[in-house]
Amino acid sequence: MTTRLTRLAGIALATGLGISTLAACGGGGSSGGASDTGGGGGGGGKKIALLLPESKTTRYETFDRPLFEAAIKADCADCTIIYSNADQDPAKQQQQAEAALTQGANVLVLDPVDGKAAAAVANSAKGQGVPVVAYDRFIAGVDYYVSFDNETVGKTQAQTLVDILKKGGKSSGDVVMINGSPTDPNAADFKKGAHSVLDSSGYKVAAEYDTPDWSPDKAQAWMEGQISAVKGNLVGVYAANDGTAGGAIAALKGGGVTPLPPVTGQDAELAAIQRILAGDQAMTIYKPIKPEATAAAKAALALANKQKPPSTGDFKGVASTILKPIAVIKSNVKDTVVKDGIYKVEQICAGSFAKACSAAGLS
Repeated sequence: MTTRLTRLAGIALATGLGISTLAACGGGGSSGGASDTGGGGGGGGKKIALLLPESKTTRYETFDRPLFEAAIKADCADCTIIYSNADQDPAKQQQQAEAALTQGANVLVLDPVDGKAAAAVANSAKGQGVPVVAYDRFIAGVDYYVSFDNETVGKTQAQTLVDILKKGGKSSGDVVMINGSPTDPNAADFKKGAHSVLDSSGYKVAAEYDTPDWSPDKAQAWMEGQISAVKGNLVGVYAANDGTAGGAIAALKGGGVTPLPPVTGQDAELAAIQRILAGDQAMTIYKPIKPEATAAAKAALALANKQKPPSTGDFKGVASTILKPIAVIKSNVKDTVVKDGIYKVEQICAGSFAKACSAAGLS
């Protein structure tokens, strides 16, 4: 037993496993601890594992984790969150999942680094009688899936780009595509949705790149290599998220491309909202994370208590909650991310962005 505990401690240290215990407040008909069987709307002291994929994208630590934990706490004050971030390492994520299972997790909420590799994690959990919720990215064979309509994300990005180009008087020219990570199942859907618009738009997809690990640095390096090939005829850049958009914009500025062509994005990161107001980025996709995290928390608690969570339908045969993405451009920043309390005006308009905010009527 001592040897096993020592081994588990080693796993926890090696994988960066963290445990956040939510304070017990009593009530709800149950005062039990982690061994309580629970029931009804409460979690009865269940252990909920939240396994997120990486920290390069700011949304996970800034929004997904705290919103998920708050949603669990609201319905189950004596539940325990077993939290881990895989730092874009599928092997590390597998170790974190195994450690969570050994610690007695009643359900895994898993946002995979690698969708295919995560299927093995899900099968292992289910083999031990532990249900799995796929969060934000799909995993075959799980019990539940919460995300956004990912093809619609790609379509919305591409259509917004096309609309901006046509409004600016450009009806033809080259577009380059900086897609997401080839190991992220969502990235393939974004790409498919974008191509469904761009391929029949009248613009030429001159080159495209699947960005390993969603790395902004790799996106920047690739874009730097494209500038000489497409400069003069480049009219737009499809970037699958805000990180890769930032890399592309840095490359374009460094390469002396003026004016900057419109660049898309996704995740409504603060830096992207600021770039949109400043005129460096054309748009981003805002995916309201609070309803996503809340839906995942409610599904996790239901499954932990051997109940059937509500769903809006199914995705590839898996009961799901599928939410709608929103395009954010300069004119609707106030009515989207500010209105929903994602960012305060003073955060967005700090320092050098004050003038751009004022020009956009954001105050």
